[in-house]
Amino acid sequence: MEYSNEKYFTISNQTHIPAPGFGTYLIDNETVCPVVKEALDAGYRHIDTAAFYKNEEGVGKAIAESGLDRKDLFVVSKVWNDHRGYDLVKQSCQESLERLGLDYLDLFLIHWPANPVEYPDTWSQINQDSWKAMIDLYKEGKVKAIGVCNFLPEQLDPLMKMEIVPMVNQIEFHPGCTWPETLDYCKKHGILVEAWSPLGRGRVLEEPLLRIIAKDHGKDVAQVCVRYALQKNTLPLVKSVHPERIQSNLDVFDFELTPNEMEAIDELEGRYPASRDPLTTAFK
Repeated sequence: MEYSNEKYFTISNQTHIPAPGFGTYLIDNETVCPVVKEALDAGYRHIDTAAFYKNEEGVGKAIAESGLDRKDLFVVSKVWNDHRGYDLVKQSCQESLERLGLDYLDLFLIHWPANPVEYPDTWSQINQDSWKAMIDLYKEGKVKAIGVCNFLPEQLDPLMKMEIVPMVNQIEFHPGCTWPETLDYCKKHGILVEAWSPLGRGRVLEEPLLRIIAKDHGKDVAQVCVRYALQKNTLPLVKSVHPERIQSNLDVFDFELTPNEMEAIDELEGRYPASRDPLTTAFK
């Protein structure tokens, strides 16, 4: 799973996932269709959506109108917190497939873990029940790979005892917020980390260190952030509605950050903390 400047990562079941991925959070259902078509035209082949985003119909329309073969695309969706547990996870998957107009998903994810704040006595069992549904969906062929989002080691541990373990863990990841313990845990267990918000929701774009590094490479800070994620062996999910940004976020394969630059960026850890803590965030 080490990054080798290939435009994909290989997960534990030998599936190739194109990198970077194109995220669609906060893009409404009407806007998302032309935006995803723009991304596909630019060369993205990995499209990330979720039930919670309420734009799966628009994403599906873009895929249908793209003219691309389904086998050449990698489509991801996620089950939201109001569909935890075995039956509701399976229902959510079917509903996502119908909204997207697809026969299968390339990757299906649990969007957020149940945690001790919301479910003091049952959080672990809830996550295991949800994960059992994910395993069965995988066995049924409705999804080609399965994983989670925002799971920390304490929340991953119960799943590691089950028949199939997560193949992917999508977490907030950017300079100043890299969850080192979670990153190490996932690497140890062969779980690919995907980086959502690799630009720190824009918070890191004015960071002086990153601006200097970007200038030295003739790149912009966003491209440095995407490149940093790749060289940390994580798969970045980038998002924009602007054609020039959609393209530039993809143009990250013609330069490399030096070991000293990577170490300097690592030292920003904690300066741009995560927007939510998966152990304590309550969505009620």
